Amino acid sequence: MENEHRIPKRSEVPVEDTWAIEDLYPTDDAWEEDLLRLQAAQSALAAYSGQLAVDGKMLFAYLQHSEQTNVLAERLAAYAMRQSDVDTRNAHYQEMVGRLMNIAVSLDAACSFETPEIMAISEERLQEFYAGTPELERYRRYITDLRRRKAHILSAQEEKLLAAAGEMSQTPSNVFGAFSNADLTFPDAVDAQEKALPLSQSTFITYQESPDRVLRKSAYENLYRTYGGFKNTAAAVINAQMKQLQFFADARKYGSALEASLDLNNVPVSVYYNLIDAVHQNMDKMHRYVRLRKRMLGVDELHFYDVYTQLVQGVDKKIPFASAKETVYHALAPLGDAYRTILKEGFDSRWIDIYENEGKRAGAYSCGVAVHPYVMLNYTGTLDSQFTLAHEMGHALHSYLSNQTQNPVDAGYVIFVAEVASTCNEALLMQYLLSKTTDRQERMYLLNHFLEQFKGTVYRQTMFAEFEMLMGKLVSEGKTLTAEVLCSEYSRLNAEYFGEEMVLDEHIAMEWARIPHFYFNYYVFQYATGFSAAIALSRRILKEGEPAVHDYLEFLSGGCSKSPIELLKGAGVDMTGPEPVNQALALFGELLDEMEALLEA
Repeated sequence: MENEHRIPKRSEVPVEDTWAIEDLYPTDDAWEEDLLRLQAAQSALAAYSGQLAVDGKMLFAYLQHSEQTNVLAERLAAYAMRQSDVDTRNAHYQEMVGRLMNIAVSLDAACSFETPEIMAISEERLQEFYAGTPELERYRRYITDLRRRKAHILSAQEEKLLAAAGEMSQTPSNVFGAFSNADLTFPDAVDAQEKALPLSQSTFITYQESPDRVLRKSAYENLYRTYGGFKNTAAAVINAQMKQLQFFADARKYGSALEASLDLNNVPVSVYYNLIDAVHQNMDKMHRYVRLRKRMLGVDELHFYDVYTQLVQGVDKKIPFASAKETVYHALAPLGDAYRTILKEGFDSRWIDIYENEGKRAGAYSCGVAVHPYVMLNYTGTLDSQFTLAHEMGHALHSYLSNQTQNPVDAGYVIFVAEVASTCNEALLMQYLLSKTTDRQERMYLLNHFLEQFKGTVYRQTMFAEFEMLMGKLVSEGKTLTAEVLCSEYSRLNAEYFGEEMVLDEHIAMEWARIPHFYFNYYVFQYATGFSAAIALSRRILKEGEPAVHDYLEFLSGGCSKSPIELLKGAGVDMTGPEPVNQALALFGELLDEMEALLEA
């Protein structure tokens, strides 16, 4: 299937290439039955209002009921959203997601008394609850973390009002998803032989990696010209996103939307700023990389459509999905047999939806559910696709181990550590591939890919994070994010990050319009911090063996049982300072040294 140019309909995809959605619910009717159960939980949970401070048993009963309800809601959401994602044009599953969201918002509103009531319990009284109700210990971490944010919790009535606004706050993200994934269509890209090729969000990446410069330029210009035709709509949507973040931050008395976002995961804002500062201190290496790329491509001018194509030609080959699985399995041997047993179960039990089909959501992700994780790919047979498989299975096993080890209330790891396991898998895969080759061209090919990871994950994601920070600052100052403002700021950042050797064309100014992570609430910086932590962890695993693996698996099994900073410290990485980022970018410099030396050999 990966060799076909025509994008198949969902109905044409073989079952063995799809995820086992039936493991969640065998039919839509079964889902509907559980949706009624979720709806009924609203009145049952609301009945606890005003009762949480009565005694430990009452507080425990409520938290237990709430935990069970959240497990049910998670399963319902996983089914409806996975079904919708594989065909975003399917109105039936869009409607199911909508109904679920309505009930979820109502549940949040009905339970909005929880936080203020728990906050109002005195510390002395709470300790009496723990002593008199030992089973309440199950929720001690949850209660402690909740009370940590006491200064930002409002009255019960105000909390109810904010909860009721929850669905409305998702509108910008929902509009962006429908606009970018379902409604937008792009003119065909044309290659050097004047052959028209279908252009979509997924094929765009493949075309940008092509050695055919005519194809790269055609795809690049057609995609961004299309977005440019809707630049005011795109700007209005992202402006609404940043406005709603600012509204909730103001309502909860935070200094900024950035602070509000990071505080949810107990991550200091200084970590965000440290990342940007550390990358700026290492910008010379990024500019050096750009000069190397221009030299190796042999072009007079380096354009943004030249950024993703391979620097080393003649080595690239199609990797069948079966081969990709086998390679990833062998590459992760340093993590031990127990880890790889779970990995193989995921491969063999249809955790993965493998190929693109018409209407399928672009990109890749992993969704951790108690049943088992679900991994979405749009596999194209490239080396990058193989790394994406390793990446998403890192997420999947992180979710699996946390779900198996922790109670549901403590199983969901926070976003800050979400990219560590995935990127550690990628780093181990790269080290495995490098260890298996003595061929100069193949080694250069792999080094190119490793360099691309640094460029794409540390520098590019930090640029996104800086752009998001600037958008938030402008909105906090009462400014409107017009298309002109967004394009100007985005162009300026591209000039700063890529340097003077990169041609700053008009089209790159529209790239912000297609980045979905700008709707994930200050998410992207964690790709860069996670990558930096993962490089440190993978090096420790390869160097120290079993002790490092033990600590790492403890981290993967930790869920949110500790703060993310503490979880990473337990695995051997301290993210409170710039050292992990500086160390990762020092390795980037070493890789540049090796690539340049191989060029001279």
